[in-house]
Amino acid sequence: MDNLIKKLTPAPRPDSRPDDPAAAVARPTREQAEEAVRTLIAFVGDDPSREGLLDTPRRVVSAYKELYNGYEVRANEVLERTFSEIGTYDDLVLVRDIPFNSHCEHHMMPFFGVAHVAYLPVDRVVGLSKIARLIDIFARRLQTQERLSSQVVNAIDQELKPRGVAVMMEAEHTCMSLRGVEKSGTRTVTTQFAGLFRNDVNEQIRFIQLLRSGTR
Repeated sequence: MDNLIKKLTPAPRPDSRPDDPAAAVARPTREQAEEAVRTLIAFVGDDPSREGLLDTPRRVVSAYKELYNGYEVRANEVLERTFSEIGTYDDLVLVRDIPFNSHCEHHMMPFFGVAHVAYLPVDRVVGLSKIARLIDIFARRLQTQERLSSQVVNAIDQELKPRGVAVMMEAEHTCMSLRGVEKSGTRTVTTQFAGLFRNDVNEQIRFIQLLRSGTR
């Protein structure tokens, strides 16, 4: 069995990183994935061969490729291009209220909300849209909100090497609102800091105050 697993699992690329889990995963074929969907349809008690469900496996697999396309892109590629024409600017850059959608790795059910990202640049900044793109890359994978928050911070810290990074995420988890305790509207807040934001509580307070004071 161990030898079989080794044959199915390709060696990680030399430049693979912890934020690139797909580098070491052997994927089944599309046909195998569609067959798995048929199995799940039968498991919940319906007939996968009835007319209304005949094309469902194909649609589900196509939807999964879209919902989980974060496995196809590496974070460092998004943050590669930076800009140095920032004059003497040396204060924080804050991008707030960035919508995101993800899926919890425990139940594969959606969680969704907004992210707020700030960093203290050194000489160079990244395009604002790249911050939103970075969040999408990590969000469109099986996730926990805690890990998602830390991956965003770590990617910015490693690639941009700023003086500090701060992230806050607020999200509703449907694995809690639609099943289990069924408490709709409950939101989870996570924060993660690096550099100056981690070491200086005043910078943390300033970050949070800017989020609270801004208009939505």
